[in-house]
Amino acid sequence: MGCVAWSLTVWARAYCDAGYDAGGRFELNFLLPLVVGAEALVGLASRAIGRRLTLLPPRMPTAIRRSLPTLLVIVATVWSAWWFFATRGTLDGYPGDSGLCPASNVPPPWPDWIPA
Repeated sequence: MGCVAWSLTVWARAYCDAGYDAGGRFELNFLLPLVVGAEALVGLASRAIGRRLTLLPPRMPTAIRRSLPTLLVIVATVWSAWWFFATRGTLDGYPGDSGLCPASNVPPPWPDWIPA
């Protein structure tokens, strides 16, 4: 998921040409291992927390107790990937040169139902 978030961020910056100069590309290349590592840590921490939660209430149905850690990992990684895209991929107010994006630098192909 970290690689997907990083790729989406690079695509948004390249499409809008906002922060995609040499310094911006260096920043994105520097952030790749950090993003992937952070996603892995979020996944491991969510899995550990989910396993702890499944031990607490024994009255819960077995299907819910078994799927809780996986669901927590999915929610946490999707949220952190979205946060990375929203903070680093769409540089609000950065002067883009492509003319394809508005001042918010959110690419037009980006779905309106997903906030950025």
